[in-house]
Amino acid sequence: MLNIGLLGCGRIGQVHGRSIGQIDGARVAAVADALEAPARTLADKTGATVMGAEELIASADVDAVVIGTPTNTHFDLIHAAASAGKAIFCEKPVDMSADRIRDCIKAVEAAGVPFMTAFNRRFDPNFANVQARIAAGEIGGVEIVTIQSRDPSPPPISYIQSSGGLFRDMMIHDFDMARFLLGEEPVTVYAVGASLVDPEIGQAGDVDTAAVTLTTESGRICQITNSRRASYGYDQRIEVHGEKGMLRAGNVLENTVEIATSTGFRKAPAQHFFLERYEAAYRAEMAHFVEGVVSQKHISPGIVDGLRAQILADAATRSFEQAAAISLIEPNGP
Repeated sequence: MLNIGLLGCGRIGQVHGRSIGQIDGARVAAVADALEAPARTLADKTGATVMGAEELIASADVDAVVIGTPTNTHFDLIHAAASAGKAIFCEKPVDMSADRIRDCIKAVEAAGVPFMTAFNRRFDPNFANVQARIAAGEIGGVEIVTIQSRDPSPPPISYIQSSGGLFRDMMIHDFDMARFLLGEEPVTVYAVGASLVDPEIGQAGDVDTAAVTLTTESGRICQITNSRRASYGYDQRIEVHGEKGMLRAGNVLENTVEIATSTGFRKAPAQHFFLERYEAAYRAEMAHFVEGVVSQKHISPGIVDGLRAQILADAATRSFEQAAAISLIEPNGP
């Protein structure tokens, strides 16, 4: 039985608590949060013990930790957990600073503990199917990858002000997905953006509508578009064009019923938000982490994947600010 401690009992902590509860051979042993109420609520749901963060990390009854706290706390928690010899599952981004992530890599490698960066979309059944078929050579060499991510509505301005910006917060998932599908590291990044959804987002120094083009050394291209608004639901689509054909994964709808009348054909809307859309992916990524820790198997995505996605997010931010393409001098190294 793998005893897991949950650091952070907010929305994502609750998601991970549910996932762990569905995995044989794992349980939530302890929870910690800066606020007592959510910690107590999650403890009641999981049968866990409420502890302080330091106590949880040091506890002999905890084998692994899930870090679902605000990003600015990750650095210290990763170092503490590594020093305590705990396996680590960390929400994205690992940190807002690539240099600080490099420090975390040193701590994790020195301690020799397993580490997983929570890029859950790799574990979406449809996206994973596309990547597996690319790897099997079904469409030959990849030429163009297209990724579309659109939220149904923007988050509160208070969140925007501390998020690190759309490229580092929202699009970082898509940067990891680009690497997952391209099969090569991007070497140039070009970004454009605007504030079209909410003028307050622009006043806060961020964008709510953006597009990024990535290119690899061999010339493969990835196009990513993001929007903080989609009136029809949570829009999550990928398409990969190769020399022998194309693979595409569309939106997951609320149901599969289609109606046809004299006015035309109609389907259900896309699922409303990430909690519904990626429920299976959250469960699969946690199962992968548990299996990796218990069986001492390779865990992916790891902490270096978290760094590489952050490097792309930072480059996109600079590209937008400078209105110029950014070249990544050492694309294959952390």
